Amino acid sequence: METNLNPVIIITLAFFAITFIQSGYDKIMDWKGNIGWLKGHFAATPIKNMVPLSLMLILVLEILAGAFAVIGIIKIWMDEGTEFAFYAGVLSAITLLFLLLGQRLAKDYDGARTIVIYFIPAILLLTWV
Repeated sequence: METNLNPVIIITLAFFAITFIQSGYDKIMDWKGNIGWLKGHFAATPIKNMVPLSLMLILVLEILAGAFAVIGIIKIWMDEGTEFAFYAGVLSAITLLFLLLGQRLAKDYDGARTIVIYFIPAILLLTWV
């Protein structure tokens, strides 16, 4: 499906591919460091005893969102539609909603504000596809 939005969609997918694949890579390479920091960050929240499980959920979502973004780019280049771009947008939005929830639970309002900045392109992506 060729539209004049394809370059915008591809650039947005590249943004999410870079964002989530790098973030997932960081979590894998420094799992213990991330767990240690997050246990302190969430110490006064209802998820304080679920930090490793929560981090694993976020890791899986990030890797899937990043992978679907890459596949979406390839599919658009091959003129095979925007189905994977849509899935990447949905997974990106869901991931960001989980991250937003965590920041709100931790009362990290600056961190929550940052998540919203990432959420805007996810919603735009969904409107374009």
